[in-house]
Amino acid sequence: MASTTAAPGRRVKTRERTPEAAENRLAWKLAGPAVAVMLLVTAWPMLRALYLSLFSYRLTAPDDREWVGLTNYWVVLSDPLWWRAVFVAVFIMVVTVSVELVIGFGFAMVMNSILVARGLVRSSILVPYGIITVVSAYAWLYAFQPTTGFVNQWLHLDPSTTPFDNFWGSIMVICLAEIWKTTPFISLLLLAGLSQVPNDAVEAATVDGATWWQRLYKVILPSMRAAIMVAVLFRALDAYRIFDSPFIMTGFANGTAPPSGLVYNAMIQRVELGLGSAMSVLLFLSVLVVAFGLMKAFRVDLSQVRGE
Repeated sequence: MASTTAAPGRRVKTRERTPEAAENRLAWKLAGPAVAVMLLVTAWPMLRALYLSLFSYRLTAPDDREWVGLTNYWVVLSDPLWWRAVFVAVFIMVVTVSVELVIGFGFAMVMNSILVARGLVRSSILVPYGIITVVSAYAWLYAFQPTTGFVNQWLHLDPSTTPFDNFWGSIMVICLAEIWKTTPFISLLLLAGLSQVPNDAVEAATVDGATWWQRLYKVILPSMRAAIMVAVLFRALDAYRIFDSPFIMTGFANGTAPPSGLVYNAMIQRVELGLGSAMSVLLFLSVLVVAFGLMKAFRVDLSQVRGE
């Protein structure tokens, strides 16, 4: 702690000069400009959307813009279509993240344990994640089409039917496409978590006679909690904001529109900027709620993981 001298009766503000404080000040000096630009870039669209959401504003009639306050929010929240879209997004998020977590953990275990051709195996597993989402959505769409697809033939289904004829069939294919594409992302994050598991703890549990399942639940998974939280958080937010796959596969038909699809319909197709802005603000707030809930559920202190 630095010592300072001053005239009697004058309050002196001391300043820490520890190495940690110096590193923190240097970090803020280096990252501060980037953080400021990021906040400016992300805050301005949201502030603009929040402003427009308070108006009845249609782009085809800009002179008729009228202040309506929170009416747009009431219209959205009282519409069953909005809550159906929220259900679609939550259902896709829960199903895809749950399945991806299980399969991704299996892939991570394989990539972590193999000794031969490790690079080739890791590259092969990560191939789906490198494909553009729109391209993978078209691939799954054509795979289930009666005329161009092969799934009906493989499963001996009626060639005149397609899962895109109904809600649950469409949602099933959308979930399959998301799981196929983004499971490698989960496995990559879990692989990083597996590398943080202390080998001495696993060996000690083995010597004590713990079974594989006991070592998994009592040693490995608790040590990977931070990596699991990061994987679930990123994928859950990504799945909740899903847009590409439903747009390509169904065009938001059969009630498969997520909240982002309703925002697209209002803003782009009907050019109702006020109503669409209210939806985008509600979508942003719901994403914050999902993120906050997941962080509270995992109760992970990342500073302890870093050893601070």
